[in-house]
Amino acid sequence: MTLSLAPLLPDSLEWLDGVPRVTAQRGWLTAIAFVNAGSAWSQQRLLDLQALRARHPQCLRVLVVHVPRFDHERAPARVRAQFEREGVRLPVAVDRDWVAWQHYGIAAWPTIVLVDGEGREQARLVGDEPITPLDAKVQAYEAELLPDIDPEPEPDVRAQAPATPLRYPVGLAVAPQRLYVADSGHHRVLECAHDGRILRQFGSGAPAFVDGSAEQAAFCRPHGLCLLRDVLYVADTGNHAIRRINLRSGEVDTLCGNGKVGRPQEGPVEDPRMRKLDSPRALAVLQDQLFIAMAGDNRIWSLGLGRHELACRAGSGELTVRDGSGAMAAFAQPVALAGVQQTLYVCDAAGSAIRALHLRDNTVQTLVGQGPWQFGDADGPRQAALLQEPQAIALDPDAPVLWIADCGNQRLRSLRLGGGELATPPLSRPLQGPAGLAAGNGVLWIADTEGHAVLCLDTGTGELREVPVGE
Repeated sequence: MTLSLAPLLPDSLEWLDGVPRVTAQRGWLTAIAFVNAGSAWSQQRLLDLQALRARHPQCLRVLVVHVPRFDHERAPARVRAQFEREGVRLPVAVDRDWVAWQHYGIAAWPTIVLVDGEGREQARLVGDEPITPLDAKVQAYEAELLPDIDPEPEPDVRAQAPATPLRYPVGLAVAPQRLYVADSGHHRVLECAHDGRILRQFGSGAPAFVDGSAEQAAFCRPHGLCLLRDVLYVADTGNHAIRRINLRSGEVDTLCGNGKVGRPQEGPVEDPRMRKLDSPRALAVLQDQLFIAMAGDNRIWSLGLGRHELACRAGSGELTVRDGSGAMAAFAQPVALAGVQQTLYVCDAAGSAIRALHLRDNTVQTLVGQGPWQFGDADGPRQAALLQEPQAIALDPDAPVLWIADCGNQRLRSLRLGGGELATPPLSRPLQGPAGLAAGNGVLWIADTEGHAVLCLDTGTGELREVPVGE
């Protein structure tokens, strides 16, 4: 079989770290990954490639081509922050105008093109296909390598960012005297006083999957938090698991998930470590059920807190915005939840949408949003209002208002429930990639994620201040 030559990577690519524009290098296999930084599928595939690169450091290099969906994803600084949040440490180029995408004839995120040292395309892996065949090709190539190969390519590990007390904080939960923060970049969960003093740390700070005491336990990029009396539930996204922190004892255990990505299965959870999940991002408790926004499979699941039975409540798995009942509905990367009585509000990141899941019959209704490719920054009536890749929501306990962290537009938005309009409240300082919210007692807590900070907004006066989280 004659192998086709892979196109050269175009000069229009903007490399985030000055990586040379080289498609092939003698003696090396090059995996070119066409991805979108905000896509849960793409993020998982890049972590797979990082692991593959670590297994074959003498013959495989990986180049990442980010192709934007949203306007804000054309800004190199924001793309860099997104990849850093997800633990991706590979050379990245921004394909602002989809030039490389078109040259290579790419049709879907993520797509991996494997190029040999002579510039010939050896394989192409699309979507979430198993990476095993790619691994086998690399092993076979490595076994046939000649000794006269070019020197090792440019290092693909970027310099560490300056140390900060918080690193990409995301999920927040609030109690009358406590604030809980998912310090995702530091792989830990913090218990703080409202003035920011750190009272306890859950997790060693190293990315791992370990149950045990607060000091012994370990998380990997935790995201959503949900507080129910003396229990804090954690969406441990990097471990594809749901964890539970007993706030009385400080003990951490696992409710569901085995640390590896996989297709969730309905039914009783008799052994938590025997169940696979797919990038759980957010949690909410209603009616003795723990609801889970599964960003990797675009569905909403529930886990019974009594019987520990896992059930899919809504979503077909297809990435789109479609209303309907149960599996007839579709979500576009659900990343945040907020619930009250019989309604669960869902934030669809890729769909730039806010949805409502009515629990009596599992029907889904779109409140704001028009589809995965329709986004913007517009207030007003719901049918005309636009968001751009929102990342968090919170219900105001004192008013019929849903707060929205409109991450793509770097704004705070408010949606008046009961048919009201979308609005943008004025703030005294700009936000930097907000991706977490919690509300209580006239205060809205904001995870200013790309600013590595937590902010506190008095919703009555409009005063906004930074919470000095630290020892």
